[in-house]
Amino acid sequence: MKANVGGVDKILRIVAGLALLSLILILEGNARWWGLAGLVPLSTGLFNFCPLYTLFGLNTCPITGKST
Repeated sequence: MKANVGGVDKILRIVAGLALLSLILILEGNARWWGLAGLVPLSTGLFNFCPLYTLFGLNTCPITGKST
């Protein structure tokens, strides 16, 4: 896996992931489980790799040869 997420993109993914995960604590009933969707942006931000970026040929990482 080569890193394809970097900079501001990484920070936004982590913040969005944590915000979505917080829904587990805020919402009540079955609706709170939608907060688990926050695992996707959080993990792509932490691992610097997004599979969809690979499919579309996108790369926001300034160091193109970096691998994780």
